[in-house]
Amino acid sequence: MNSTKKALAAKLLEVKAIKLQPNDPFTWASGWKSPIYTDNRKTLSFADLRSFVKLELCHAILEHFPEAVAVAGVATGAIAQGALVADQLGMPFAYVRPKPKDHGMGNQIEGELPAGAKVVVVEDLISTGGSSLKAVEALRAAGFEVVGMVASFTYGFPVAEQAFAAAGVKLITLTDYQHVVEKASETGYIKSEDVEMLSEWRKDPSKWG
Repeated sequence: MNSTKKALAAKLLEVKAIKLQPNDPFTWASGWKSPIYTDNRKTLSFADLRSFVKLELCHAILEHFPEAVAVAGVATGAIAQGALVADQLGMPFAYVRPKPKDHGMGNQIEGELPAGAKVVVVEDLISTGGSSLKAVEALRAAGFEVVGMVASFTYGFPVAEQAFAAAGVKLITLTDYQHVVEKASETGYIKSEDVEMLSEWRKDPSKWG
């Protein structure tokens, strides 16, 4: 898995799905100042990378959640990747909205899964874990058994780790913030003196900057 983490970190930096700007930080929607910006939807635009992520997510599911019989993607970022994974595995697919629609059928879960199915959730990015775990709650409330979650990338925030542990959800990710920073340092994308500062940001991002 470590080789996968390093390989995907390099690929995400190469296509600028992840950008690091230690000295010119981004502002997230939450208001947090951040030296990193992640847009894993870019991986869908590159055929080789799209296939790499799809197959590695499938491998993770088969290794860690072999009991899964259905796939659910978290809207909107993981809808396409989740559908690709479900297609590769030959499983039913649905996606979960952040909240029920306010018109029509009022669905929060779009699609049809077998009643009581053991579902693996596909996510593209884990930050605090809040939106990802809302999808888990919706699936559980609808009578499905969530066996775990796979994601392309995680920042590895302590608050997210605590949230997943409290929710009883096993999370497997293909790569993470630590490996991205290591790869960026190895390739000269960032300066060696930036590494410590980037590590400090991850420990308490709400107070950084």
